[in-house]
Amino acid sequence: MTDDGFVVWFTGLPGAGKTTIASIIQATLRGRGAKVELLDGDEVRTWLSPNEGFSREDRERHLRRVAHVCELLSRNGIIVLASFVSPYRSSRDYARSTIGNFVEVYVKCSLETCMRRDPKGLYKKASAGKIGNMTGMQDPYEEPTSPEVVIETETSTPEDSARVVLTRLAVLGRLR
Repeated sequence: MTDDGFVVWFTGLPGAGKTTIASIIQATLRGRGAKVELLDGDEVRTWLSPNEGFSREDRERHLRRVAHVCELLSRNGIIVLASFVSPYRSSRDYARSTIGNFVEVYVKCSLETCMRRDPKGLYKKASAGKIGNMTGMQDPYEEPTSPEVVIETETSTPEDSARVVLTRLAVLGRLR
């Protein structure tokens, strides 16, 4: 393990598997004695930005807050697993520049597969017109241009994806 905190920022469409993979990594790192915190998009939004909507401006403001929290935790030796759709490159670029010790993981999955999985029923609600600004449907998802890790969850199990991320963190010198 390392004594230095860092942030692993998982980005991808809703239903791609970000939090599932981050949870496996969290359990693995805790089992190794690491100080690690998982920040899940839905949970954090409830507490950090309960009055924000899903406009581009609201999402970017929310993610600036998240980046600040990640920076605070990581500079105090915590490994932060940040699981957020974070659909805009500008928000992810801001997080990278604010945090510094930052690893971007693109959890890549087709919209069709995410819609089929639909663990929270969001795509179904968006298709029925019950929610708007759904990422991948009414609102764009801007793919990362140079993430440190890309995992394709259509062809990889969550456990295999977690192993890929952990291996890459070791290669990057974040983990011993």
